[in-house]
Amino acid sequence: MNVDRLKRLLEKVQSGKIKVERALRELKTLPFEDIGCATIDHHRSLRQGAPETIFGEGKTAAQVLSIMKKMQEKGNNILVTRLSREKVAPIKRAFSKAQYYPQSRALTLVNHPVKIVGKGTILVVCAGTSDIPVAEEAIVTVKMMGNRVEHLYDVGVAGIHRLMSQKEKLMSAHVLIVVAGMEGALPSVVGGLVDRPVIAVPTSVGYGSNLGGFTALLAMLNSCASGISVVNIDNGYGAGHVASLINRL
Repeated sequence: MNVDRLKRLLEKVQSGKIKVERALRELKTLPFEDIGCATIDHHRSLRQGAPETIFGEGKTAAQVLSIMKKMQEKGNNILVTRLSREKVAPIKRAFSKAQYYPQSRALTLVNHPVKIVGKGTILVVCAGTSDIPVAEEAIVTVKMMGNRVEHLYDVGVAGIHRLMSQKEKLMSAHVLIVVAGMEGALPSVVGGLVDRPVIAVPTSVGYGSNLGGFTALLAMLNSCASGISVVNIDNGYGAGHVASLINRL
Protein backbone atom coordinates (compact mmCIF):
# COMPACT_ATOMS: atom_id res chain seq x y z
CA MET A 1 0.00 0.00 0.00
CA ASN A 2 1.44 3.36 -1.00
CA VAL A 3 1.33 6.48 1.17
CA ASP A 4 -1.36 8.25 -0.89
CA ARG A 5 -3.71 5.28 -0.77
CA LEU A 6 -3.25 4.92 2.99
CA LYS A 7 -4.02 8.63 3.49
CA ARG A 8 -7.21 8.31 1.43
CA LEU A 9 -8.28 5.29 3.46
CA LEU A 10 -7.76 7.10 6.76
CA GLU A 11 -9.54 10.22 5.48
CA LYS A 12 -12.56 8.09 4.53
CA VAL A 13 -12.66 6.59 8.02
CA GLN A 14 -12.37 10.07 9.53
CA SER A 15 -15.21 11.42 7.39
CA GLY A 16 -17.41 8.40 8.03
CA LYS A 17 -17.50 7.30 4.37
CA ILE A 18 -16.32 3.82 5.33
CA LYS A 19 -16.55 1.86 8.55
CA VAL A 20 -13.59 1.06 10.78
CA GLU A 21 -14.13 -2.68 10.21
CA ARG A 22 -13.66 -2.30 6.44
CA ALA A 23 -10.48 -0.28 6.97
CA LEU A 24 -9.17 -2.97 9.29
CA ARG A 25 -9.76 -5.61 6.61
CA GLU A 26 -7.67 -3.59 4.16
CA LEU A 27 -4.92 -3.04 6.72
CA LYS A 28 -4.79 -6.66 7.89
CA THR A 29 -2.24 -7.66 5.24
CA LEU A 30 -0.35 -4.36 5.34
CA PRO A 31 2.93 -5.66 6.86
CA PHE A 32 3.26 -8.77 4.66
CA GLU A 33 1.24 -11.48 2.97
CA ASP A 34 2.16 -15.15 2.55
CA ILE A 35 0.86 -16.47 -0.78
CA GLY A 36 2.69 -19.79 -0.73
CA CYS A 37 5.35 -19.12 -3.37
CA ALA A 38 6.33 -15.79 -1.79
CA THR A 39 5.86 -13.61 1.27
CA ILE A 40 5.14 -10.14 -0.09
CA ASP A 41 6.37 -7.11 1.85
CA HIS A 42 3.41 -4.76 1.37
CA HIS A 43 4.81 -2.39 4.00
CA ARG A 44 7.94 -1.55 2.00
CA SER A 45 6.40 1.34 0.11
CA LEU A 46 5.53 3.10 3.38
CA ARG A 47 8.84 2.19 5.00
CA GLN A 48 11.24 2.90 2.14
CA GLY A 49 9.31 4.99 -0.36
CA ALA A 50 9.14 2.32 -3.08
CA PRO A 51 7.27 -0.99 -3.30
CA GLU A 52 9.00 -4.35 -3.37
CA THR A 53 10.59 -5.25 -6.70
CA ILE A 54 9.96 -8.70 -8.19
CA PHE A 55 13.13 -10.52 -9.27
CA GLY A 56 11.90 -12.52 -12.26
CA GLU A 57 14.87 -14.83 -12.78
CA GLY A 58 14.23 -18.28 -11.33
CA LYS A 59 10.49 -17.66 -10.95
CA THR A 60 7.84 -19.16 -13.21
CA ALA A 61 5.42 -16.89 -15.05
CA ALA A 62 2.65 -18.18 -12.75
CA GLN A 63 4.62 -17.20 -9.66
CA VAL A 64 5.34 -13.72 -11.03
CA LEU A 65 1.65 -13.34 -11.87
CA SER A 66 0.56 -14.37 -8.37
CA ILE A 67 2.81 -11.75 -6.79
CA MET A 68 1.75 -9.05 -9.26
CA LYS A 69 -1.94 -9.67 -8.59
CA LYS A 70 -1.50 -9.23 -4.85
CA MET A 71 0.61 -6.09 -5.33
CA GLN A 72 -1.97 -4.61 -7.69
CA GLU A 73 -4.68 -5.15 -5.07
CA LYS A 74 -2.68 -2.83 -2.83
CA GLY A 75 -2.48 -0.19 -5.56
CA ASN A 76 1.29 -0.43 -5.99
CA ASN A 77 3.23 0.29 -9.14
CA ILE A 78 5.11 -2.85 -10.11
CA LEU A 79 8.64 -3.43 -11.36
CA VAL A 80 9.84 -6.88 -12.41
CA THR A 81 13.54 -7.31 -13.19
CA ARG A 82 15.43 -10.06 -15.05
CA LEU A 83 12.30 -11.37 -16.72
CA SER A 84 13.00 -13.59 -19.72
CA ARG A 85 11.01 -13.02 -22.89
CA GLU A 86 9.14 -16.35 -22.79
CA LYS A 87 7.43 -15.36 -19.52
CA VAL A 88 6.07 -12.09 -20.90
CA ALA A 89 3.09 -13.35 -22.95
CA PRO A 90 1.05 -14.84 -20.07
CA ILE A 91 1.75 -11.77 -17.96
CA LYS A 92 0.63 -9.44 -20.75
CA ARG A 93 -2.58 -11.47 -21.15
CA ALA A 94 -3.38 -10.88 -17.49
CA PHE A 95 -2.12 -7.27 -17.40
CA SER A 96 -2.58 -5.65 -20.79
CA LYS A 97 -1.10 -2.34 -19.59
CA ALA A 98 2.18 -3.96 -18.54
CA GLN A 99 5.19 -2.78 -20.53
CA TYR A 100 8.19 -4.99 -21.27
CA TYR A 101 11.66 -3.63 -22.04
CA PRO A 102 13.54 -6.34 -23.97
CA GLN A 103 17.03 -4.86 -23.59
CA SER A 104 16.89 -4.59 -19.83
CA ARG A 105 14.56 -7.60 -19.38
CA ALA A 106 12.41 -5.44 -17.09
CA LEU A 107 8.62 -5.23 -16.97
CA THR A 108 6.57 -2.44 -15.42
CA LEU A 109 2.91 -2.02 -14.52
CA VAL A 110 1.93 1.54 -13.63
CA ASN A 111 -1.23 1.47 -11.51
CA HIS A 112 -1.01 5.15 -10.55
CA PRO A 113 1.05 8.03 -11.99
CA VAL A 114 4.68 8.03 -10.90
CA LYS A 115 5.37 11.17 -8.88
CA ILE A 116 8.69 12.93 -9.45
CA VAL A 117 10.30 12.95 -6.00
CA GLY A 118 13.94 13.26 -7.08
CA LYS A 119 15.53 16.68 -6.57
CA GLY A 120 17.65 16.64 -9.70
CA THR A 121 18.54 14.59 -12.77
CA ILE A 122 20.17 11.17 -12.62
CA LEU A 123 22.60 10.66 -15.49
CA VAL A 124 23.31 7.11 -16.64
CA VAL A 125 26.61 6.81 -18.50
CA CYS A 126 27.81 3.63 -20.16
CA ALA A 127 31.14 2.80 -21.75
CA GLY A 128 30.07 0.69 -24.73
CA THR A 129 26.98 -0.42 -26.61
CA SER A 130 27.34 -3.91 -25.09
CA ASP A 131 26.84 -2.36 -21.64
CA ILE A 132 23.47 -0.81 -22.58
CA PRO A 133 21.26 -3.64 -21.17
CA VAL A 134 22.63 -3.01 -17.66
CA ALA A 135 22.32 0.76 -18.13
CA GLU A 136 18.71 0.33 -19.29
CA GLU A 137 17.88 -1.66 -16.15
CA ALA A 138 19.13 1.29 -14.11
CA ILE A 139 17.07 3.73 -16.20
CA VAL A 140 13.81 1.77 -15.81
CA THR A 141 14.45 1.56 -12.06
CA VAL A 142 15.08 5.28 -11.50
CA LYS A 143 12.05 6.22 -13.59
CA MET A 144 9.77 3.92 -11.59
CA MET A 145 11.17 5.45 -8.38
CA GLY A 146 10.19 8.97 -9.48
CA ASN A 147 13.27 10.56 -11.01
CA ARG A 148 14.19 12.54 -14.09
CA VAL A 149 16.84 10.65 -16.01
CA GLU A 150 19.16 11.26 -18.96
CA HIS A 151 21.78 9.02 -20.51
CA LEU A 152 25.09 9.03 -22.37
CA TYR A 153 25.89 5.86 -24.29
CA ASP A 154 29.11 4.60 -25.89
CA VAL A 155 31.45 7.14 -24.31
CA GLY A 156 34.14 4.77 -23.03
CA VAL A 157 37.82 5.54 -22.50
CA ALA A 158 38.84 4.07 -25.88
CA GLY A 159 37.61 7.38 -27.31
CA ILE A 160 37.74 9.73 -24.35
CA HIS A 161 36.94 12.77 -26.51
CA ARG A 162 33.36 11.47 -26.78
CA LEU A 163 32.96 11.82 -23.01
CA MET A 164 34.73 15.17 -22.78
CA SER A 165 32.37 16.68 -25.35
CA GLN A 166 29.51 16.11 -22.86
CA LYS A 167 31.05 17.91 -19.87
CA GLU A 168 28.03 20.21 -19.39
CA LYS A 169 25.67 17.25 -19.05
CA LEU A 170 28.09 15.52 -16.67
CA MET A 171 28.45 18.59 -14.47
CA SER A 172 24.71 19.31 -14.26
CA ALA A 173 23.66 15.84 -13.05
CA HIS A 174 22.70 15.40 -9.40
CA VAL A 175 23.79 11.75 -9.28
CA LEU A 176 25.67 9.69 -11.89
CA ILE A 177 25.50 5.97 -12.60
CA VAL A 178 28.51 4.83 -14.65
CA VAL A 179 28.35 1.40 -16.30
CA ALA A 180 31.43 -0.27 -17.79
CA GLY A 181 32.86 -3.66 -18.61
CA MET A 182 36.29 -4.62 -20.00
CA GLU A 183 38.86 -2.96 -17.67
CA GLY A 184 36.21 -0.81 -15.92
CA ALA A 185 38.07 2.50 -16.18
CA LEU A 186 35.20 4.85 -17.00
CA PRO A 187 33.89 5.49 -13.43
CA SER A 188 37.37 6.64 -12.35
CA VAL A 189 37.49 9.15 -15.20
CA VAL A 190 33.99 10.47 -14.49
CA GLY A 191 34.68 10.55 -10.74
CA GLY A 192 37.67 12.78 -11.40
CA LEU A 193 35.55 15.29 -13.31
CA VAL A 194 32.41 15.83 -11.21
CA ASP A 195 31.53 16.93 -7.67
CA ARG A 196 28.50 14.64 -7.36
CA PRO A 197 28.09 11.01 -6.20
CA VAL A 198 29.14 8.41 -8.79
CA ILE A 199 27.73 4.89 -8.58
CA ALA A 200 29.90 2.48 -10.55
CA VAL A 201 28.42 -0.65 -12.14
CA PRO A 202 30.84 -3.29 -13.45
CA THR A 203 29.46 -5.46 -16.24
CA SER A 204 30.34 -8.97 -17.36
CA VAL A 205 31.19 -7.62 -20.85
CA GLY A 206 34.75 -8.41 -21.92
CA TYR A 207 37.25 -11.00 -23.08
CA GLY A 208 38.64 -13.87 -20.98
CA SER A 209 40.72 -11.92 -18.48
CA ASN A 210 37.67 -9.79 -17.70
CA LEU A 211 36.62 -12.86 -15.66
CA GLY A 212 32.91 -12.25 -16.08
CA GLY A 213 33.13 -8.71 -14.73
CA PHE A 214 35.44 -9.43 -11.79
CA THR A 215 38.31 -7.43 -13.31
CA ALA A 216 36.06 -4.39 -13.79
CA LEU A 217 34.71 -4.80 -10.25
CA LEU A 218 38.19 -4.77 -8.73
CA ALA A 219 39.23 -1.79 -10.86
CA MET A 220 36.23 0.20 -9.63
CA LEU A 221 36.78 -0.80 -6.00
CA ASN A 222 40.41 0.33 -6.31
CA SER A 223 39.63 3.65 -8.00
CA CYS A 224 41.74 6.59 -6.81
CA ALA A 225 38.91 9.03 -7.66
CA SER A 226 36.95 10.10 -4.59
CA GLY A 227 33.16 9.94 -4.38
CA ILE A 228 32.72 6.58 -6.11
CA SER A 229 30.68 3.71 -4.70
CA VAL A 230 30.39 0.33 -6.40
CA VAL A 231 27.52 -2.15 -6.77
CA ASN A 232 27.67 -5.76 -7.86
CA ILE A 233 28.42 -7.02 -11.36
CA ASP A 234 25.58 -6.27 -13.85
CA ASN A 235 23.46 -4.82 -11.02
CA GLY A 236 21.77 -1.95 -12.83
CA TYR A 237 18.77 -2.24 -10.54
CA GLY A 238 20.87 -1.84 -7.39
CA ALA A 239 22.61 1.21 -8.82
CA GLY A 240 19.27 2.75 -9.80
CA HIS A 241 17.83 2.21 -6.34
CA VAL A 242 20.81 3.78 -4.55
CA ALA A 243 20.87 6.72 -6.99
CA SER A 244 17.17 7.31 -6.34
CA LEU A 245 17.67 7.41 -2.57
CA ILE A 246 20.51 9.91 -2.97
CA ASN A 247 18.48 12.01 -5.40
CA ARG A 248 15.72 12.49 -2.82
CA LEU A 249 18.07 14.24 -0.39
